[in-house]
Amino acid sequence: MITETSAVAFRQNLGEMLNIVQYRNDSVLIKKDGKPVAALIDARLFERIRRMQERFDALSDRLEQSYIGISEEDALAEIERATTRARAETADAWRTEGKLPALPGRRSKTMASSAIPGKKAGRRTKVSAKSKTSR
Repeated sequence: MITETSAVAFRQNLGEMLNIVQYRNDSVLIKKDGKPVAALIDARLFERIRRMQERFDALSDRLEQSYIGISEEDALAEIERATTRARAETADAWRTEGKLPALPGRRSKTMASSAIPGKKAGRRTKVSAKSKTSR
C-alpha cells in the first residue's frame, strides 16, 4: 500500500512515517503543492531498484556498443523487430504452457492434434430447429 502525505505532514510525523515503511512494508509518497516530489521506501526495495538500475545501465551500454556505426533510425527499427519477435515467442510459449489463453480465431497445437479426422477443428455445424425436433 502507498500512503500519500504532504511534505509538511511528513516533516511533522517522520517517526510515524518510518514505522509505516519499516513495520507495515508500505511506502510513503510525499507531495508538495499536490505534486509527488519524493517517496520513502523500504531499504530492501531501494537496493533492488538500485541493482535493477545498474543492470539497465549496463544493458544500455552494451546495446550502444553493439550499434556503433549504425544510424539511430536503423538501430531502433532492428530493436523493435527483435522485441516484437521475442514477445511473440514468449506469448506462444506461455499459451502452450497454459499461462495465457489461446487467441480467438487461432487453433492451439493441442486443439489441432485432438481434432476429429476428416473434420476441421473449431468449426461447428448449424442445426436448424427442424432437425432438432425430428431427432
